[in-house]
Amino acid sequence: MTSQHDAAGAYVLGILDAADAAAFEAHLTRCEVCVAHVEEFAGMEPMLALLAEAPPAPPGAAAAGPHAVDPYADDAFDAFAPRPPVPPARDPRPAVAAAPSPGPEVLDRLVDEVAARRARTRRRTRYLVAAAAVLIIGGPAVAVVATSGGEKENRAVEPHPTSPAEDAFFHHMEEKIQATDPTTKVSATVGLEKKGWGTHTVLELKNVKGPLKCRLVAVSRSGEEEVVTSWAVPKWGYGIPGAATDAAKNPLYVHGGAAMDRDDIDRFEVRTFDGARLVEVDA
Repeated sequence: MTSQHDAAGAYVLGILDAADAAAFEAHLTRCEVCVAHVEEFAGMEPMLALLAEAPPAPPGAAAAGPHAVDPYADDAFDAFAPRPPVPPARDPRPAVAAAPSPGPEVLDRLVDEVAARRARTRRRTRYLVAAAAVLIIGGPAVAVVATSGGEKENRAVEPHPTSPAEDAFFHHMEEKIQATDPTTKVSATVGLEKKGWGTHTVLELKNVKGPLKCRLVAVSRSGEEEVVTSWAVPKWGYGIPGAATDAAKNPLYVHGGAAMDRDDIDRFEVRTFDGARLVEVDA
């Protein structure tokens, strides 16, 4: 056996010798891949059943019937004719031809079928995961409906949500506070939602250009600070009025959470990683 990983099909079909079968069973105790292969091969009952069928009787073989003549019966010969030698006693049970073990070409065909089936399953799983990710992360922006004529019709739904953060900002925030810095012109709106663990926040940020790395900081009434979330601003920026592209024109929406109770928060500050404050929002 050249590779124990390739022996699953032969093991299920029972064509391994005793030594190889024992070695493969020992290998199964520590190889999850081969266990999965054995389970897949074991589930192919229809194909294995075909292999188990007995081959047809060889040409020229006479079938025994109720009227078959026994050449050794007394009435089959003349009273004075010589008798043929009596053969040894025969087993009355009908002989059963042993089914031959499947050849290498049959085993290869089974292995190819299982490999193809596994590949189709993996591709289908990837497509389903990708579709689910689009619905969960991107949100239902467009619904595709099949008409009776087989054509597809695109129907626009609502423009929100386009992301979980944006969905939370527009539909789940109990409170929103906003401010624009007179110097930087950066505008920030912080959505707040009380939680048992603290305060859930979503930041909407506009009129900020990059490249920058920023963070949202919650400051308590006692002066304690806590970083709520952080992000990077690309060079084209976010929420730029009159921008040529939607990527630069759209605001940034980003999730965050603070362990502080909502009533303990005094303000929020948007700062760069260098410590520059872009905008302050009183809470």
